[in-house]
Amino acid sequence: MGGPFEPHPPRRRQRLSHPTKRAVLVSEGDVIGYEGEWRTVEATFTARGPMGGLAVVVTWKEGGTARFPAGDELLLRQPELPTAGTT
Repeated sequence: MGGPFEPHPPRRRQRLSHPTKRAVLVSEGDVIGYEGEWRTVEATFTARGPMGGLAVVVTWKEGGTARFPAGDELLLRQPELPTAGTT
């Protein structure tokens, strides 16, 4: 195993089926895979994590909040477009 300051090997062996985005770059309107569901980001703000690192707090349009370390990769999906005839 390498030293503590050497680059870490990639953890994934297969490509993901969805694109990812670092938590710190998430913005309003992004659709994120979280706890087995797709949820829409209503708002984000930064905070300190439990160990003093940078964290991102996400408020969901579906209700509730979640906190992620800023460097976490989150699964993204394209927002669904409104269908014709709906308001």
